[in-house]
Amino acid sequence: MQYKDYYEILAISATATEAEIKSAYRKQARKFHPDVSKEASAEARFKEINEAYEALKDPKKRKAYDKVRASGVRPGEEINPQGFDMGDMDFGGNADLFESLFGAARGARAHAKRQGADVRATFSVDLETAFTGGKQRVSLSSGGAERTLEVKIPSGVLSGQTIRLAGQGHRSVGGNAGDLLLEVQLAAHAKFELNGRDITVRLNVRPWTAALGAKVAVPTLAGEVQLAIPAGSNHGRKLRLKGRGFPGEPVGDQIVVLEIHNPPLHSDADREAFRQLAEHFEPPIVE
Repeated sequence: MQYKDYYEILAISATATEAEIKSAYRKQARKFHPDVSKEASAEARFKEINEAYEALKDPKKRKAYDKVRASGVRPGEEINPQGFDMGDMDFGGNADLFESLFGAARGARAHAKRQGADVRATFSVDLETAFTGGKQRVSLSSGGAERTLEVKIPSGVLSGQTIRLAGQGHRSVGGNAGDLLLEVQLAAHAKFELNGRDITVRLNVRPWTAALGAKVAVPTLAGEVQLAIPAGSNHGRKLRLKGRGFPGEPVGDQIVVLEIHNPPLHSDADREAFRQLAEHFEPPIVE
């Protein structure tokens, strides 16, 4: 069995308290969780982090581990339970304890040999489903066969994030099936544009609304809300609806971009009304 420095794996000192061990484990597990991290070694690191926590969270296991560590063994060196006679921690007569400390990695490697390959695929999710969360049916083709799965979409999922379906990958001969890793691609929306967790929407307003100011209804992914347009607003002005963007930590905002559109002129009266506006704001120069 190979020795691993569990304190180094969790980035803590050998004098860390139980609370510090738990806090370090949560921090490292969040960072290297395969569903979150895009690092190539994330899955292996995640297994090591769990292995280290299992050894150090239990006072009896930690005491035994500390005695092995104090012997001067270095990470990567082979260790044997028969070589550690430590009084009340005599590993020669307590091989189960030794195995529970360092056998996890060996068991994980043996398991990996029996584990089928993971399958990766990309699927499209509409913005509304990604916003609220929900279920979506996904069809996959493999080896000439097609299957349909129902996938749970978490609220606030973004493009590039992965949803893991355990046991839905390839199955090895005489072994377990790998996992299915579905990479999310958010579909383009006709009205809303997602930038990070901020949502941009373009709002058509009439010239008099922009000039005089008014309260108008604005669409959001959670439904319409009222927005006060300040008097004297110009084309392209951006107004912010705080907390009306995409769910997450932190939640995004909705950015409303004003686009001033003139009404269609259907009659002479329509055109005359605009001529009067032009004469009022830009009277002819009399020499």
